[in-house]
Amino acid sequence: MTKKELVEKVAKKVGLTKRTSENTVNAVFGIIRDSMMKGDKVVVTGFGTFKVRKRTSRVGRNPQTGSAITINSHKLPGFTAGKTLRRIIK
Repeated sequence: MTKKELVEKVAKKVGLTKRTSENTVNAVFGIIRDSMMKGDKVVVTGFGTFKVRKRTSRVGRNPQTGSAITINSHKLPGFTAGKTLRRIIK
């Protein structure tokens, strides 16, 4: 499902215009993004948790030469499905 399809389904389900629905969807995603940028986690009960994961630095291998290289630590977004969502998908 694309973002456009999500906007259309929200508009149809809630009875909003597509423009209002698009603004609402953008606002929700924006709030999740802004919270994660601050390092906060976002818990949507019954759906899942969005949080920032931290990868530590580690030693890797250059596949062309086989020499050891250091991969720097970094942050990345993560999502963990909630118990209810996992149960529904099974």
